[in-house]
Amino acid sequence: MNRRTFFHASLVATAAGLAGCQTGTLDPLTRSYSSAAPGPAHSMSTSRHHDSHVYELRVYTINPGKAEALHNRFRTATLRLFKKHGVESVGYWMPTDPADQRLHFLLRYPSREARETSWKAFMADPEWQAAYKASEAAGPILAKGPESFFLQTTDYSPAAKLGNVTKGGVWELRTYTTPTGGLGNIDARFRDHTIKLFRNHGIQNWAYFHRMADQPESGTTLQYFVYHPSQEAAKNNFASFGQDPRWTAARKASEAAAGGSLTVAGGVKSTFLRPTDYSPLR
Repeated sequence: MNRRTFFHASLVATAAGLAGCQTGTLDPLTRSYSSAAPGPAHSMSTSRHHDSHVYELRVYTINPGKAEALHNRFRTATLRLFKKHGVESVGYWMPTDPADQRLHFLLRYPSREARETSWKAFMADPEWQAAYKASEAAGPILAKGPESFFLQTTDYSPAAKLGNVTKGGVWELRTYTTPTGGLGNIDARFRDHTIKLFRNHGIQNWAYFHRMADQPESGTTLQYFVYHPSQEAAKNNFASFGQDPRWTAARKASEAAAGGSLTVAGGVKSTFLRPTDYSPLR
């Protein structure tokens, strides 16, 4: 390699290295919450990929015997009308535990302002109003008002792939609650160690999220989706991960630096999910 070529390659390499619950007002028709004023996501020092989208995680607790009515409304009307009004459907899931009747779904928007414009148009659509009223004719579908959280991806999150990514596997939504001021500590551990070790042990990373700054528990909550070939595989893979000396060392070092556990007591929640038949993400 001549000097000129070497100098150009060095510049390219250098440039590449540098590049590196419910809020708001309850809608009387949908019983969903419109957001408060848009707020910035948590600032991060670097970014491996830039995803400027705003995500919305919604959880609907279904009244007994009403699951099929809700699913049918999404199949026949909601998804189509979401698309019409600029609401992007990412994924829809039900827990693998049949006793847990909560529909989880993830939506995506260019911005919070775009979200408000789209939902206002969606709720005012006569076709949606008719579909909603028809589906509720035999009684309310939801047991309580939906939970809704606005999210943005962390700086270490993989790019959120869409489509059939699990090939028939099972999803897992994990929510970590940190002590006050501790979110940066757990982010550092995931960024530097955990997501790599997950891959080594067959735990597939999909996306990692922070709640936006105006959301409940925004400064203490990390939520992420991973997927596995099966729940049995998840159990075995996490057992293998937990015994990895590299994980043991990373956990001990991070807890020593933080002065204790990076999560509060009971602060790790896990829900296994399967996509619905109408979910774009599988």
